[in-house]
Amino acid sequence: MASLDELRSLPDEFCARHLGPRETDIQSMLGVLGLSSLENLVEQAVPRTIRFTHALAIPEGLTEHEVLQELRQRASENRPLRSFIGLGYVPTLLPPVIQRNVLENPGYYTQYTPYQAEIAQGRLEALLNFQTAVTSLTGLALANASLLDEATAAAEAMALCRALSSAQNGCFFTDQGCHPQTLAVLQTRAQAAGVELVIGDPATLDASTLKPCGVLLQYPSSDGRVWDPRELIAAVHAVGGLVAMATDLLTLALLTPPGELGADVALGSTQRFGMPLGYGGPHAAYLATREECKRLIPGRIVGVSRDAAGNRAYRLSLQTREQHIRRERATSNICTAQVLPAIVASFYAVYHGPVGIRRIAERIAGQTQLLALGLEQLGLKLTHNAFFDTLRIELAEPQRKRRLERARELGLELRSDQPGALGITLGEPTTLADLRDLWSVFAPDGAALPSAEQLAPAVVSAIPANLRRATPFLEQPVFSRYHAEHELLRYIKRLESRDLSLTTAMIPLGSCTMKLNATAEMMPITWPEFAQLHPFTDSSNALGLGRMLGELSCWLGEVTGMAAISLQPNSGAQGEYAGLLVIRAYHAASGQGHRDVCLIPVSAHGTNPASAVLAGLRVVAVACDAAGNVDLNDLRRKAEQHAERLAALMVTYPSTHGVFEENIRNLCEIVHAQGGQVYLDGANMNAQVGLCRPGDFGADVCHLNLHKTFATPHGGGGPGMGPIAVAAHLAPYLPANPLDGPGSGAVSAAPFGSGIILTIAWAYIRLMGAAGLRRATAVAILNANYMARRLAPHYPVLYAGPGGWCAHEFIIDARALKKTAGIEVDDIAKRLMDYGFHAPTMSFPVPGTLMIEPTESESRQELDRLCDALISIRQEIREIEEGRADRSDNPLKHAPHTARAVTASEWNHSYSREQAAFPDAHTREHKFFPYVARIDNAAGDRNLICTCSTVEEAAQSS
Repeated sequence: MASLDELRSLPDEFCARHLGPRETDIQSMLGVLGLSSLENLVEQAVPRTIRFTHALAIPEGLTEHEVLQELRQRASENRPLRSFIGLGYVPTLLPPVIQRNVLENPGYYTQYTPYQAEIAQGRLEALLNFQTAVTSLTGLALANASLLDEATAAAEAMALCRALSSAQNGCFFTDQGCHPQTLAVLQTRAQAAGVELVIGDPATLDASTLKPCGVLLQYPSSDGRVWDPRELIAAVHAVGGLVAMATDLLTLALLTPPGELGADVALGSTQRFGMPLGYGGPHAAYLATREECKRLIPGRIVGVSRDAAGNRAYRLSLQTREQHIRRERATSNICTAQVLPAIVASFYAVYHGPVGIRRIAERIAGQTQLLALGLEQLGLKLTHNAFFDTLRIELAEPQRKRRLERARELGLELRSDQPGALGITLGEPTTLADLRDLWSVFAPDGAALPSAEQLAPAVVSAIPANLRRATPFLEQPVFSRYHAEHELLRYIKRLESRDLSLTTAMIPLGSCTMKLNATAEMMPITWPEFAQLHPFTDSSNALGLGRMLGELSCWLGEVTGMAAISLQPNSGAQGEYAGLLVIRAYHAASGQGHRDVCLIPVSAHGTNPASAVLAGLRVVAVACDAAGNVDLNDLRRKAEQHAERLAALMVTYPSTHGVFEENIRNLCEIVHAQGGQVYLDGANMNAQVGLCRPGDFGADVCHLNLHKTFATPHGGGGPGMGPIAVAAHLAPYLPANPLDGPGSGAVSAAPFGSGIILTIAWAYIRLMGAAGLRRATAVAILNANYMARRLAPHYPVLYAGPGGWCAHEFIIDARALKKTAGIEVDDIAKRLMDYGFHAPTMSFPVPGTLMIEPTESESRQELDRLCDALISIRQEIREIEEGRADRSDNPLKHAPHTARAVTASEWNHSYSREQAAFPDAHTREHKFFPYVARIDNAAGDRNLICTCSTVEEAAQSS
């Protein structure tokens, strides 16, 4: 007879499928390491003094079916109303072909940041299209490849203006008509950077008296007003200041662009190009500026160069100004951008083209004009008569309250944060039925509603004639070529095929944790009950999501051993910045506001020092010892030297060298003894979850990369999320809702950053449960140590903890190969592409090395395949060392090899085509060809081209 347990439904073992190695593989791999169990490995690798010996207080894991059912239940508790709130967030219509084949496609959302450009040509082309669309619509010469959100972009524009202005000591004037969340984020950034921020009415600004280093204008203003800023721009330029304009790209299809008005910078959100509201994101912000500002523009820029065969190729340009190279001297601390939303926006522009974009804008503008006529017919007073898509209706308080209640009864959301007024913003999905419902909200009881048919002939443009766009846009061929869905689908797939993603192979990047992004975790992001929530909707409309975010906060607090969580930072670097601001606020409240020194080990991530500078701190470097650990003697000396001004230490744990440092408790005690706080960079939490907790061994703050440890996808370089966890004494200083105004400490435009992303991390934890999370960490450590043991006879493993164990990642040393064979680490990275792999992290934290992180999701077969590829490459290097291969004409120096190269009629190399393109059995079974050969990086920087060719330029180059 069957037992009752046998008759229960078979559990859907998600944890076992999230983990790559099978149980037999795990036992075999442990045998290679001379260990008997995963617990034995944990005892060896993780210092006993910090080990967490209890089970995490997190529910038991569920099956995928059960989690999706629970998600459906939570979704049903949300009430996404028809949103007319605006404030920079407007409902959109995402073309299904883009939703299915880009936003929901793992071939796009599991890619990594395109630092290895030869295997990222598709995504780079899409981002070049994005930059081109931005420059074309804004009328400026240069744009970056996205920023985190509009408010962050405004803060970056403030820094750019301050750096370029001849009035560098002047204040930064900000239009009071900017979105309130932008004002809040600007106030936070200005206070940290020591910038005097003046908020006021630009109509009353006397630039000759104030002499601002920069001015930010909202165009149109947050309440919808369209006005001509040319005279003000000229006045600001006359005193050496710069002008930035925050504007919606869709608006610029009809309005004179900022570049033609004389502005120096344009910024804003591209959310209206197809991305859903998503409770705040992710949405790609943009920043465009003049050509002469190229060395100071924040974020990434895609540029055009040539490959070794002279073919056109794309790459990230001007990287020497970025934080991963310049550290505290970087133009910003931006690491994660919003690449996937930027790609969605770029395909939206390609899909609709100039005619379609203008038609959408004209339809929205016409509907807004029609709505205004009807409201005036009903006796309502509008604040402005020049507008694009937003109306401000003036109402006495009793009337205002009744109209809001009636709107909610009809399932409509209006903007209600302005006293004495209500706001309405129309979007692409707005229909004539919506207009009738809006009229009914404001109509007196029993009154007849306006007739759209009768009012339509009276509709005229509400944009002043001198501000109507006269210049064409999106003239490049790409925006007119792919309007048939068949053609667009093929273009999307063609670009996808030029990128290596996790759908192709393991991406073994140290410190980047490219693990499985499970389908069940990803599915809810486009469910309308989540995707159509406005970030400033009343919390009663987001009860299901609100409950999930509360649970996620509790779980993250349990994982870190911390008392409180902020889910607002929408990247890891943003989390660093937010955490340091919390520390600064705590010191200030304790009467220690003068504390401004931040100790940072020389091995730290580049974002650490860049974030410290952004938070107004002075960076002091701390040495590492020969074993790669933080030098405690140097730390103690620096802490004592700066005791009076010591604010914080930033430390990564396990270390960036992939080691659990034994002295982490001592390190924290040294800093605390001098009155400082300890900030722990959570990039390496994948080695800690369930095994040790930062709050237990002395950290006061840590950030968590959800796009690393908690299975949200990298999206080709973003979106990311970087929540921060803090000890109890720091909880009062966490960022608040940006609509709370001055002093909120807001770091992102939306209260929960890129809110929709948080559902993925919630689903991951709910699927794994406490035991699954702990096992995943142990398997990640097993995979790293197994690979290190296999590779050690061929490449020196640079650092290890006591007993020779690493954490979840390790570094192999290739520096000696330059002398013995003329081979650089870059040559190994490019040769790995011929084997079908993305290279590990190159030359970080030690130049000339490769840092490998396999994660727990890769199978033993894939681990062995990468090991075999690296061992085979080492043999190719040995042939050079022994004189059996030429030092300049060998497979490494000419890697990667494209299909075009190996099928050419001529082959002038001393090695065979087969060795070049099919170096192992796997590549003969499944071959991923890089689309271009090795790219000339210097040529791309010398001749900066960051937009698509026009028809004329394409004809001249052909």
